[in-house]
Amino acid sequence: MDDVDAVVVGAGHNGLVAANLLADAGWTVRVLEATPQPGGAVRSGHVTAPGYLSDLFSAFYPLGYASPVLERLDLDIRWTHAPDVFTHLLPDGRAATVSRDVDRTAASMEQFAPGDGDRWRNAYTDWQSVSGEMLKTLFTPFPPVRNSVGLIRQLKLGGALRLARRLVLSVRELGSELFAGEGAALALAGCALHTDLSPEEAGGGVYGWLLAMLGQEMGWPAPVGGAQELTSALVRRFPGEIVYDAPVTRVLVARGRAMGVRTADGRDWRARRAVIADVPAPALYLDLVGERWLPPRLTEDMAHFRWDGATVKVDWAVRSKVPWTNPAAAGAGTVHLGADLNGLTRYAAHLASDEIPPNPFLLLGQMTTTDATRSPDGTESMWAYTHLPHRASWSADEIAEHVERMEAVVEEHAPGFRGEVVGRNVFAPGDMERENPSLVGGALGGGTAAAFQQLFLRPVPGLGRADTPVDRLFLGSSSAHPGGGVHGAPGANAARAALARDGNPLYPAVIGAAHRVIYR
Repeated sequence: MDDVDAVVVGAGHNGLVAANLLADAGWTVRVLEATPQPGGAVRSGHVTAPGYLSDLFSAFYPLGYASPVLERLDLDIRWTHAPDVFTHLLPDGRAATVSRDVDRTAASMEQFAPGDGDRWRNAYTDWQSVSGEMLKTLFTPFPPVRNSVGLIRQLKLGGALRLARRLVLSVRELGSELFAGEGAALALAGCALHTDLSPEEAGGGVYGWLLAMLGQEMGWPAPVGGAQELTSALVRRFPGEIVYDAPVTRVLVARGRAMGVRTADGRDWRARRAVIADVPAPALYLDLVGERWLPPRLTEDMAHFRWDGATVKVDWAVRSKVPWTNPAAAGAGTVHLGADLNGLTRYAAHLASDEIPPNPFLLLGQMTTTDATRSPDGTESMWAYTHLPHRASWSADEIAEHVERMEAVVEEHAPGFRGEVVGRNVFAPGDMERENPSLVGGALGGGTAAAFQQLFLRPVPGLGRADTPVDRLFLGSSSAHPGGGVHGAPGANAARAALARDGNPLYPAVIGAAHRVIYR
């Protein structure tokens, strides 16, 4: 088997980003993918009914659209937008809608409290003043010194301290500080629950603020023709080899240095300069590397690694448009429904208590409303997902009962919906993991988004970088900083670290010394 400069384990979007960047630097790269197809959680398929295309996992990509990582790759993707970005439907039928037209958004928020329209405009102005440096900070390796300095210079010390405070607020606190009414606060809170954080958890506010304001500024676009188009663009761009049905079982280590990998068929695949792993951190450290090559303190820390919640996702083929009671939902690409702010807290409390939420909060996507190619005219290719506690397994009856709850929530807001469904596909947490081994137990984010597992604490207390205690081995999955979402930053950070290590003879000594201090 010919040696290559780098082996990338996993053809998810982060692995493909890393592979492309290394190839751009002139390296020979081979990607080994455990499943028969590339993309990981960025894939599409016809799983409900003929003529209806579903995004199997992720669907809308505000972070990908804004990502400087993907922008630099200049991928041949056509993006499309729904008329409105998202709508949060309250149990009483009212709707808070975010549109790329700020006046339309402001008018929606004004219905909940006089002055909230202007308050939304002010919050958006605040976002615009920092968005450029914020996004650069988010998508670069930790610590983001250069971009942090740029933020401080722009905001002055007082403004930077106030921004820092905002970044650690819960989304409930942030919403109550920024707005007087429930609508705008719910717009933030619903966005925060795209992660596994409750409305009361520290740091949740920044996720709500980020996603809501990205929606206001750029929308939440989707690729024309399905999520798979993003993966296909990355594959087309990559000049190296991708080997499918090649699950890696071991990272080959000699004298503390990664030399390549071994696949399940017993073949060894050598890497002269780097191994990059687009797999969850527990899989890399505990399964592929093993305790022999790791500091004992790191393996102890891995015992405290926390997954994000499990996910149940249902795709529907609907022979008509969804019969929403409130027409505000009809033009939204994404609909949040099933809870007001206190309802979101109760939902999160059930998850934290390892209980199945009796009233699930749904994140719902109307894909044909967003992209007319997804199903025939006048129909809807639609999905919704909700979270469950992270458990080893779920019975078929438990999943069926929860799907019934999910459909009841939709039916409440769209009477007659069930009668229009002509096809359905259900992915339980175990189904997700079978389709994509990185979605362990149906966890979408590669680990919790909680503050105790972010920045230099991701995936465990350390450098917050892609480097590992094994020389020439780099973690390039969503388990690494900056975490989940389809933006390519973990893969790009791993590629940058591999290039830096290869080009600097002092790099191994410096990183090794830092790891010895952290894990001694």
